[in-house]
Amino acid sequence: MSATVESIRGLRDRVLVFGHMIRFSHSVFALPFALSGVLFAAHRTGSFPPAKTWIWVVLAMVGARSAAMTFNRIADRHQDARNPRTQSRALPGGAMSVRTAWVFTLLSVTLFIVATSQINRTAFLLAPVALAIVFFYSFTKRFTWASHFFLGLALAVAPVGGWVAVTGRLDAAPFVLAAGVLAWVAGFDICYALQDVEFDQSQGLFSLPASFNVETAFTAARVCHGLAVLILGSLVFWLDLSPWYLAGIALIAGVLVYEHRLISPHDWRNLNRAFFDMNAVISVIFLGASALGVFL
Repeated sequence: MSATVESIRGLRDRVLVFGHMIRFSHSVFALPFALSGVLFAAHRTGSFPPAKTWIWVVLAMVGARSAAMTFNRIADRHQDARNPRTQSRALPGGAMSVRTAWVFTLLSVTLFIVATSQINRTAFLLAPVALAIVFFYSFTKRFTWASHFFLGLALAVAPVGGWVAVTGRLDAAPFVLAAGVLAWVAGFDICYALQDVEFDQSQGLFSLPASFNVETAFTAARVCHGLAVLILGSLVFWLDLSPWYLAGIALIAGVLVYEHRLISPHDWRNLNRAFFDMNAVISVIFLGASALGVFL
């Protein structure tokens, strides 16, 4: 009996290690935008997709995000081992081997490829492009302070994928949504990079705060979030959504203002709250706003 209990605990601990490494709980950042892409495409085509489409989209998102996060941890493992903030992560901390991480990456890629193959031909053909984008981000901090925008691009793939899952083609509207996601993600990632300014500078790594200064970084983050609100709001015209959608965007704008009040150039003690909590709220609000804009 005790051996069974220990086996269950061991399995639970391994699952928790994987979940923590890929930040599975943070899937809420990207998944709502992929589902919004599905909703908007259904609104445009006038045809609501079957349940299996939604399921395959979710599985594709889980596969792509898990692969991207694990690959990022593999690529950054040496820097993480030198950074006091990240030394306890699974790979530098010894909780997981590099070989195991590679196996998990390949399994996640396989899930993504299989899921896209079950959605439609266009999604399947574009799958390698999506993977190339999300993997490429992991190297950008080594050569450009614009790495935040490449992270935004990686997450911006999600709504385009949701649109393609329904329509089987690329149109202008999902790229407008993708631009809004890119600006939103870049804004909060610029703020998140504040905690590693000194380490990045000592290691020759690039970020906007490390390459310029903290005040410039805050200004850039505010500009990005202002653009995100404007771009996302413009979808009401692109997609002929109901005014209730704009009510949701107004609420998002309010959350962003509050987020920027939680931190300042000289005090980012509430950075985790601003980064994780507020942006998770924004993702969920946007999905709700999208549904209101479509169904009302």
